[in-house]
Amino acid sequence: MPKATPFTKGSIIYFSGDKDERIFILQKGMILLTSADIETGNPVTEHIREGEFFGVKSALGHSPREETATVLTDSITISMTVAEFEKLFSSNKQIIMKMLRVFSNQLRAVHKKSESILSSGKEVNVQNGMLAVAQSFYDEEQYRSCCDVCLKFLKLYATSAAKDQVVRLYADAKLRMDKMQHRVNRIEETTTADMSGAMKQFSLPAFARFAKTFEPGSVIISEYEPGQTFYLIQSGSVQLVKCANGSRKNLDILRPGEFFGEMAILENSPRSATCVAIDTVEVLEFNKENFEVLITGNPQIALILLKLFCKRIYDQKRRLRILVISDLSARIADVFLMFDEMTPPVNPNDKVRRFSLTIPDISHWAGLPLEAVRDEVNKLVEKRKIEVFDNYIIVNNIVDMKRLVDSRRTQRAS
Repeated sequence: MPKATPFTKGSIIYFSGDKDERIFILQKGMILLTSADIETGNPVTEHIREGEFFGVKSALGHSPREETATVLTDSITISMTVAEFEKLFSSNKQIIMKMLRVFSNQLRAVHKKSESILSSGKEVNVQNGMLAVAQSFYDEEQYRSCCDVCLKFLKLYATSAAKDQVVRLYADAKLRMDKMQHRVNRIEETTTADMSGAMKQFSLPAFARFAKTFEPGSVIISEYEPGQTFYLIQSGSVQLVKCANGSRKNLDILRPGEFFGEMAILENSPRSATCVAIDTVEVLEFNKENFEVLITGNPQIALILLKLFCKRIYDQKRRLRILVISDLSARIADVFLMFDEMTPPVNPNDKVRRFSLTIPDISHWAGLPLEAVRDEVNKLVEKRKIEVFDNYIIVNNIVDMKRLVDSRRTQRAS
């Protein structure tokens, strides 16, 4: 049962970094949330007033607290577990939609900061950006994906000055795709992932009209195109990729039960990544118009989305903390720390770590040119800090990596 707890002025409800999966509502008084700006290290404050929630993101996302909650005046809070929150508020569409919009805006803000660092602040024209996505697929011999992006471009921008260039790119990619069709056929014969038991609720006849199937290599949504729909994967796998400086960067692989394209239902902005079917993919496609109707009758969908936003916000902020480190060796060390946090060792006292990372992977996560990463990695190898193999890297002492990162962050703060 939710529990009412009094707090005296000046007391701390929780500290930044705590692992605490309670969600709070302020019943009486005032609470101050204090965190540090990822880029500058300067304090960021937010006042919580009566009737407002706090602690939601870290609880639903199962991540450490990112702020400290300080009591400004004698206060009373109502605390609840995630299960209690779901039971009490899953059917309250107004509260869930408000949280979704707030978290969507926060996720978009973190995306923009990361993109600004990676692109040196340069704005990308939407049409040029979409053309670059198609070209990047062509350059990497992903001709089916290239064709799909070209067709999306031509449908959206039929009068574009780049139309002829896109038509030529499409024709060339289509010719090459046809020659490689036998390879695609072999891929289609692979077994796709089964729907998990948790997704049975979406196999009801009422959802049949939302069903769509995509063949291997199909571009379901393209970076830079307008967002009108979002998707729930029923079977198969979807790869999230991003075009940066003309090359394709792999961001994530999504599996049955996961959503993608969900920010389109909450804000009017271009797609921030391209989503490609790895194998035969079955999805449910929803749009802005039917979303609110959908969650009214199926509140569990909104809760899944809410948890997804919370996790993604934490993940994106974690990567942003890497990107703002100016020292190259410390930035690379923080990549190792991030992966160590994602896959904690069985024995915490063991300082040796093995990560399934390559130098190109580090280049992606650190947002650094490949040659710069090679130079820094070679320095770490010479110092016997790490050992590099074809498909993995061994860190001989993860504590050394933490010391390096902490020392550079301390220098920045001072």
